[in-house]
Amino acid sequence: MNLLLIEDDDAIAEPLQNGLERQGFVVRRESTGIAGIEVLNGSFHPEIVLLDLGLPDIDGYEVCRRIRVSSSVPIIVVTARGDEIDRVLGLELGADDYLVKPFGFRELVARIHAVTRRTSGRDETVDSPIRIADGFTVDLRSRRAILDGKELALTRKEFDLLALLATEPGAIHTREEILEQVWDAHWYGPTKTLDVHIASLRRKLGDPTLIETVRGVGFRLRSGSSPVTKGTETADTGEGS
Repeated sequence: MNLLLIEDDDAIAEPLQNGLERQGFVVRRESTGIAGIEVLNGSFHPEIVLLDLGLPDIDGYEVCRRIRVSSSVPIIVVTARGDEIDRVLGLELGADDYLVKPFGFRELVARIHAVTRRTSGRDETVDSPIRIADGFTVDLRSRRAILDGKELALTRKEFDLLALLATEPGAIHTREEILEQVWDAHWYGPTKTLDVHIASLRRKLGDPTLIETVRGVGFRLRSGSSPVTKGTETADTGEGS
């Protein structure tokens, strides 16, 4: 598997690259954001990107944003920035996972395999777009969510989360079920990750009532044909359960 490592700290990058190569990865390492972006336009075609945020030329968030403009390659952010706002921003800009330094090497490898499984083994057997509400449809085959004639800019996990809820509108999906199907069957990260994605998805949908919280259980997509009402608020949109 080809892997692009964008990391400027030699003390971190060199042992990490050596360890990944021993695991069978073909690693291309770049120490600046611009060089990393340019790799994607060259002859080396990575199947996953490990991206540090603290780069010497441009911020890693900007690198993530630029990569997402032209590529759907999976991105795992590996950084010392562990605050929730940093995680939220990274995920909203298109990262598929977020790992805070210091981390265990085996955990990193497990996350790489989990991300690649999710992004390469998607179920696209549904032929017809799913109509969620007036003016809002989800097309699993093309991986597009259309609201009022415009495609929503969703990250990979946001779409996977929406797709899971959309396959059974009105059905309750437990937090454990969602984490298992959208993240990994052996998910060991914080469950707050799910709440972050739910909150981000609600913002992008423009109607926080569309995804309902079933307190103590999980979430469900509101069933029915009512139009999506942008800017509405509800008491049943708390992210915690």
